[in-house]
Order: sequence, then C-alpha cells, then structure tokens
Amino acid sequence: MTIQPLAAAFLAISLVTGNAWSGEASPVGLWRTYDDKDGQAASLVRIEDKGGMLEGRVIKILPRPGHPADALCEKCEGVRKNQPVTGMTILWGMRRDGGEYDGGEILDPDNGNTYRCRMRVLGDKLDVRGYLGISLFGRSQTWVREP
Repeated sequence: MTIQPLAAAFLAISLVTGNAWSGEASPVGLWRTYDDKDGQAASLVRIEDKGGMLEGRVIKILPRPGHPADALCEKCEGVRKNQPVTGMTILWGMRRDGGEYDGGEILDPDNGNTYRCRMRVLGDKLDVRGYLGISLFGRSQTWVREP
C-alpha cells in the first residue's frame, strides 16, 4: 500500500494535533485570583464539576496588608452574611457552551454583589467576566492555574 505525500502529511498532522482538537482545557482545578485594585494575589479558588455544572469555592485567602485571611463576607446578604469567605462558594451554575462556560453566577465577597458570569480557559489562565445584564457592562479578571 502506498500513501500519497499529501495524504501522508495530513495523516501525520492529524495524529500530532488530534489531542489538541479532541478536547479543550477545562476550568476544573485550583486557580490563583488577583485583586483588581492592587494586582496582588488574593485567594485560591477550587473549581469543581458538580454533575455538569461548575462550582468554585474559596480554599484560601492569601495574606496581605488590609486583607485578613479570616475575612467575613460582611456585605453579603442572606445565609452568606458575616460568614467566612474561606470555604464559601463564590461561583456556581456554570455550564459549558462551546469554548466558554456561562449561565452561572459569581459573588464578589468584597461588595456582596452577585453577577452573571462567563469564563474561558486560555492555556494556564482563566478569563473570568462578571457582569450585569449584558457582558458589555462588567469587569474581567485573569486567574492563573496553580500547579
């Protein structure tokens, strides 16, 4: 059996890149978040798959001046009011939609507000966008995957 050069090249490229096309990176794992104001590392958030929906929980608040490791969600409402931020679920209801994850919400423990959320994995970074109404009215953060 002889393989034409073009077909052989296509086959080789398919074998080498097959894994890259077969599955995209998942946001499941441990992520380092950063403060919007000072750019300092702020916390570690673990994202888990809970039956097809992603959920993120604060594992640790990273110590830095003015931000105690035992912070409470003082501005939160309801059951989260004055509860420790460490251990708190701050991201929930995220579902895969093509190359993104959306349909869920994210809580900002600093102001107690909940926002709609969209996420996209970009290598070892996670682009997280919280917004009100449409994605145009919001802010983005880049989280970095922890090894």
